[in-house]
Amino acid sequence: MTTEPLLPAALAAIRPLDAPAMEAARRRQAELTKPAGSLGVLEDASVRLAGIHGTCPPPYPDEFVVAVFAADHGVVASGVTPWPQEVTGAMVENFRRGGAAVNVLAAEAGGTVVVVDIGVVGDVDEDAVVWSRKVRRGTADLAHGPAMSRTEAEQAIEVGIGVAAELVDAGYGVIATGDMGIGNTTASACLVAHFTGLPAEEVTGPGTGVDDATLKHKTDLVAGAVGRLAEDADPIDVLAEVGGLEHAGLVGLVLGAASRRVPVVLDGVIAGAAALVVRALAPDAVDHCFAGHRSTEPGHHAALALLGLRPLVELDLRLGEGTGAALAFPLVRASAAVLRDMATFDDAGIGS
Repeated sequence: MTTEPLLPAALAAIRPLDAPAMEAARRRQAELTKPAGSLGVLEDASVRLAGIHGTCPPPYPDEFVVAVFAADHGVVASGVTPWPQEVTGAMVENFRRGGAAVNVLAAEAGGTVVVVDIGVVGDVDEDAVVWSRKVRRGTADLAHGPAMSRTEAEQAIEVGIGVAAELVDAGYGVIATGDMGIGNTTASACLVAHFTGLPAEEVTGPGTGVDDATLKHKTDLVAGAVGRLAEDADPIDVLAEVGGLEHAGLVGLVLGAASRRVPVVLDGVIAGAAALVVRALAPDAVDHCFAGHRSTEPGHHAALALLGLRPLVELDLRLGEGTGAALAFPLVRASAAVLRDMATFDDAGIGS
């Protein structure tokens, strides 16, 4: 039996936010028992939620999940990080046991964590927490050529679309992005540099922590890899050349969620880089996203600026995993509660 490709169907299903629902949300915000605009970004978030769901008030998101896409990067062999590649697989096991920061923070917010092995080099067992969706065992070294083939990039995107569909069908009302992959800030800097047009030195950061010499080497490597790309290169070709398998999975996750009109809370620079690919493929999908936070990585600042997304929290985070998205989820939920539960001036018998 032939299976229809998921990517074209997802792209075709993505629509702009519902303008009448957003206008209804703005009107209701103006009628609530508070000075207009006094809840700031929460008001903007509630309007976006209404637009995503096409109704005001939008559904209250009881259930959320952090989908952590895990993959390895061949560029580690070029000395861009002091951390060995084996850490990726070890952290997958830590996620499985519930011992990572994202497990703790997601639980505090009432959420769940699932891990998608989309490209870990080592063997990873599958269970209810860790899903095996491996496209290949890590990328090639992007310093010397394409990280993966276009076919592999498309396969990884479709993995993400499929994961989004499974999570939506399981009843999750909000999906948050997570990631794990030693070396993935290098690939992220490449994607951000290409899509923003900014020089490598403005978007390449220390990641999990490198010394000045390593940062200089990392920056030069990013500049060289991005220099291979044509300015008007196809977005999926760019992803294949300098991206990571987890980036591709996150691209699919956002596209899949947007095609089902489900909001996505983006985490840090890895998710921001993936969202730039989403923007190039389907700009309306970005409107289904919330920026959970703004990390200390300079590439994330550049990505959010181009995406036009304002972070919900800013706590100098640079861990990844989905930690910032997990921390931000209660604010997304609170914005829905405001529209649903606050009294209007008429309800309260107060002259506005």
